[in-house]
Amino acid sequence: MELTLIQQIAVYALPVIFAITLHEAAHGYAAKHFGDTTAYMLGRVSLNPLRHIDPVGTVLVPLVTLALGGILFGWAKPVPVNFGHLRNPKKDMLWVAAAGPGANLFMALFWGLVMKIGLTMPEGSLALPMALMGKAGITINTVLMVLNLLPLPPLDGGRIAVSLLPSRLAYSYARIEPYGMIILIALLFSGVLNFVLWPLVNGTMGLVSSLFGL
Repeated sequence: MELTLIQQIAVYALPVIFAITLHEAAHGYAAKHFGDTTAYMLGRVSLNPLRHIDPVGTVLVPLVTLALGGILFGWAKPVPVNFGHLRNPKKDMLWVAAAGPGANLFMALFWGLVMKIGLTMPEGSLALPMALMGKAGITINTVLMVLNLLPLPPLDGGRIAVSLLPSRLAYSYARIEPYGMIILIALLFSGVLNFVLWPLVNGTMGLVSSLFGL
């Protein structure tokens, strides 16, 4: 079924907003759990999308990438984490970083269930929208999970790598962080990111789909 751009926006709006919002809230919750209350004190451990939305990253960039037909790409305002306040900074960094992709995996499964319900409902006013929104939710959450697990600081995968590497290597690797977003954007617009991500995204989406018999 070919959707117009307006229909695509209607289908993707909620999955995109909550995929990005819960990703950031999960970082804040995990940081609080391991001893850093910075995000909590700033009101960022919240499911309220307005506390996390970045006008460019959450609205403009996803709209542009959706219109261009590439990987749906976006971000929210990063949750501030003071790793020095964690009880075991190097060790706990892994869990704080992994919380965001973990939230996206949970949501991909949730939207898989929504899609399954939509496909099994009798034809009516809610069946098709639920199926389409469920599919969109699986896609955007899988993309965000896989993208954020790339081992490139400041992405979550980069922070996980820093946590796992020996201290000397971790310090050197962490110095990439100021240039990480520039590298990521260059990979996105060069097409390399699509080449690397889509096999991983398609494989993960296939696993979610098979779990629900989609």
